Amino acid sequence: MLDNKLLRGKIVADTITERAIEDVKYIKSNGIKPLLAMLKVGHKFDDEAYERAAKKRCSKCDIETRVVELDENCTQEEYIEALESLNKDSSVHGILCFRPLPKHIDEEIIEKIIDPQKDVDCFSPMNMAKVMFGDDAAYPPCTAMGVVEILKYYNIDLRGKKIAVLGRSLVVGKPLSILLINRDATVTVCHSKTKNIEEITKNSDIIVSCMGRAKMIDKKFINDKSIVIDVGINFDDEGNMCGDVDMDSVIDTVAQITPVPGGVGSVTTSVLISHLVKACKNINNL
Repeated sequence: MLDNKLLRGKIVADTITERAIEDVKYIKSNGIKPLLAMLKVGHKFDDEAYERAAKKRCSKCDIETRVVELDENCTQEEYIEALESLNKDSSVHGILCFRPLPKHIDEEIIEKIIDPQKDVDCFSPMNMAKVMFGDDAAYPPCTAMGVVEILKYYNIDLRGKKIAVLGRSLVVGKPLSILLINRDATVTVCHSKTKNIEEITKNSDIIVSCMGRAKMIDKKFINDKSIVIDVGINFDDEGNMCGDVDMDSVIDTVAQITPVPGGVGSVTTSVLISHLVKACKNINNL
């Protein structure tokens, strides 16, 4: 019964990866080697975990990677110089800038410098605008798109569905709400100042939580028809990875739910690879 409720990410990720593998074969048959560059500052745990996952996924697809690592005390000018070098390098087809950047580096300046053609995680305002307008040429944020891919894989119809998105970050909440609206869902965005969140979520068909608050969502937030997508990556008091949702509290009631780990996070790197492949084909007119 438990397995019937779990929307596992691995099978979704593997399906996206298989498509990417075939695309890479085609690209390489044209004498081109797809390459993903990752630009990071210092040694943050989250960045290094994502870097390892991205490298592993790239390796499966025969995609080359390059990591440009800057000292945590690097200047904004040094960061810009490294980014512009990747922009100009014709062997680089996708650039992933690990965020958030250190406070002494102005993201609003950097986001306007990254080449939109190589911006595979929607850092550029130009790509975000394309997401807003439903442009198929856009590269939506990988985590937000990972949520959409999970819903699509499990044939969860979004048309007319009431969806509560908990969180309004530029990386997940805001762009995800647009992606869902563009697929004919009726979306309510909730955040720390929203009143009656429990009432809103209980009256929603689908709940997507990207609040970053461990086990915040319990059975008071759901009903027996709720489909819950847990984007949160947190750690509980015992140091165990957990989501925004208290799985033990909701599992007997919820209709379907993504686990943490093994849910959205496992799909994110596959979306990244699919964006890299798309960028490589577009840059080379394939």
